[in-house]
Amino acid sequence: MIGLAYLAVQVVSFTGILVIDHRWRLAAFRAPAAAALAVTASVALLLTWDVLGVRSGVFFRGQTDFMTGLTVAPEVPIEEVVFLAFLSHLALVCAAGVSLAAEHLAAARTAARARTTGDRR
Repeated sequence: MIGLAYLAVQVVSFTGILVIDHRWRLAAFRAPAAAALAVTASVALLLTWDVLGVRSGVFFRGQTDFMTGLTVAPEVPIEEVVFLAFLSHLALVCAAGVSLAAEHLAAARTAARARTTGDRR
């Protein structure tokens, strides 16, 4: 059971970001196809980077009791794929959240300016 600890923590973290995404409709719950494409493309790019790092001897899989031991490629554990998907989705959610917050602030400033000048656009 301890061999699933790291993967379980990743799944819990991913679930938390999905809840935030769902609540504010930021990425996967606003444009599911675009989010899936972006996450898939970034995971593919980062996995390619990992494989090149493994081949050059720079990257290697560390041994710990907290990991499953399952690999998708030599020296690339399944937890790496889940982490890369989490990281990619987190980046989308953060970027969309900042964009939404900026839009909200701009709208609030415009409304406040309209109230103070009497402009009722």
